Amino acid sequence: VLGEHLRICPQGYTCCTSEMEENFANKSRSEFEAMMKEAGRSVQTTLTVQHRSFDSYFQDLLNKSEKALYDAFPSMYGELYTQNMKVFKDLYSELRRYYRGSNINLEEALNEFWTRLLERLFKLMNPQYHITDEYLDCMVKHAEQHKPFGEVPRDLKVKATRAFIAARSYAQGFLVGSDVVKKVSQVSLSHECTRAIMKLMYCPHCRGMSSVKPCNNYCLNVVKGCLANQADLNTEWKYLMDSLMVVADRIDGPYNVDTVIGTIHMRIAEAISNLQENKDSITAKVFQGCGNPKISTKGSSSEDKKRRGKVTLEAKSSAQALEMLVLDAKGNLTALKTYWITLPSSLCSKKVMASSAADDKCWNGMTKGSYLPEVMGDGLANQINNPEVEVDITKPDMTIRQQIMQLKIMTNRLGNANIGNDVDFQDASDDMSGSGSGDSCPDDVCGKRLSKSPSTRQPETHAIPKQSGHGINGASSRSLPSAFLLLLSVAFFAAQHLWR
Repeated sequence: VLGEHLRICPQGYTCCTSEMEENFANKSRSEFEAMMKEAGRSVQTTLTVQHRSFDSYFQDLLNKSEKALYDAFPSMYGELYTQNMKVFKDLYSELRRYYRGSNINLEEALNEFWTRLLERLFKLMNPQYHITDEYLDCMVKHAEQHKPFGEVPRDLKVKATRAFIAARSYAQGFLVGSDVVKKVSQVSLSHECTRAIMKLMYCPHCRGMSSVKPCNNYCLNVVKGCLANQADLNTEWKYLMDSLMVVADRIDGPYNVDTVIGTIHMRIAEAISNLQENKDSITAKVFQGCGNPKISTKGSSSEDKKRRGKVTLEAKSSAQALEMLVLDAKGNLTALKTYWITLPSSLCSKKVMASSAADDKCWNGMTKGSYLPEVMGDGLANQINNPEVEVDITKPDMTIRQQIMQLKIMTNRLGNANIGNDVDFQDASDDMSGSGSGDSCPDDVCGKRLSKSPSTRQPETHAIPKQSGHGINGASSRSLPSAFLLLLSVAFFAAQHLWR
């Protein structure tokens, strides 16, 4: 057949009808979208497995610390523990909720724990007195300045806050990365792209050349044109991978979660011992500042008179397991850094099965022969002269621009975690205008560019993109604040204007 009816393939002698050409177009489109999803699933799996491994390790550390406390404290402290079990349970519950993404001020939660514990223990240490709530308020003010628990509360607050901020941001980073890949891998192809993919993959069949492979450079130009928006993720994606690696070093280094989280029960025991040793002087100072409370009619408890002995709690280190987790994660993150810009060559070589670059007997879009045009660069702006796909570089894909924004937000959070600083997602929007094509990432992997000065106000945790099948819950189910969404839309319009 002469082939004058063909709308996509080169016109000339052909064995394809119009209907066959249309079927091939639909087939090539669905096949290419399936290739994209499959490549994305591989990355999602890698990130999800890393998240699961760390999450399991971290939760296990917290569970073991809590169990050690429950196992040892009843025999060690008797009534002092059993009457105040809820105080300890509440602490571990708050720590878990914070880690999972709830809107909790960690420092305030720890302060509240020590205050409640001091109130309960002071009453137990002075059972002969009737101590009212008003007296307890006064006691806390007077006692705290004398450090009844020694240096433990201050030291634990600094170390635990840093460790939890790092651990939470680290775990969230993997989920956000996975979610971005999932959303971006589902972006549908344009009409121009569908035509180009069909021409690449199935037009040889219409010319009776079904065994001729597409030229590699020809394939690269088609795929780079079709995935131009995805390639623009590259800069922020690399920042996220780098930031995760830096925080991984913190987790296994200065903010060591094994040492800090695995020994919380020991620090609490140490603090209680400090209070018991300083009991008389603390009580005297409180009585001096608040007056002598009334004598209780109930009499004294015999329980407190029993000496419980020195604390001999131990922590079972899992430092080696943490080291292996971090090493494995860093290896995977390094491998994923260039995912978006190596995707076209990966798809061409593994999926489309293009011929070698030097082959002059490959399908070049018209016939069997060499492919002469040069290969385009990566990203939307570089497609202005793409010979194979007509790409409107003035219209970035909004779904992908939103995902670039999510990467920036998460990198900001990790940059702050790197310096032990919690940050809310409203702060994160401060430097998030523009198209997402990124500038050079500064010192210490974005830490300085992205960090805010430490704030005394309550940090908030706004919504992370909803993760399928994963438990970042609590406040994470809320939507991003409206002010941030407004900034987001302004940024998008600015981006579109810039592309013109």
